[in-house]
Amino acid sequence: MKRFALTVAALLAATAVNAQIYQWKDENGKTIISDKPPVGFARQPRKIEADPSVASSSPQKTAADRELEFRKRQKESQENTEKANKEQSASAEKKENCESIRRHLQALESGERIGMRDDKGERYFMEDAQREQEIAKVRQTMQTNCK
Repeated sequence: MKRFALTVAALLAATAVNAQIYQWKDENGKTIISDKPPVGFARQPRKIEADPSVASSSPQKTAADRELEFRKRQKESQENTEKANKEQSASAEKKENCESIRRHLQALESGERIGMRDDKGERYFMEDAQREQEIAKVRQTMQTNCK
């Protein structure tokens, strides 16, 4: 008896798995869900095709390929960040050097006495001819480096 009950239950389960469910709206706009198709229903199979542009452009990538691409993008990002940091620090250093040159030129043009040290370490004051030469040299440096 147990075998018979199990066989009947298995057959019922098999038919339930194979059953189709239909959903439609009737004339009144009411949604109907049934295991039988509506009257006059001509079933047409739907074809679902893959997008040809996606399928032909690149096949499925393996996990190793995706990992390599990820690491490559990560490395490029890190290199771009380092490059941007270097450019930023170089720009800041250039700006600082230009400010230093401007202050030096301003001090030279102010007419104040400027003390210097010679090779022996003795202190001397810059003469007018030396000042003019130094001003010309500083202006030239400023034109080439501080645009």
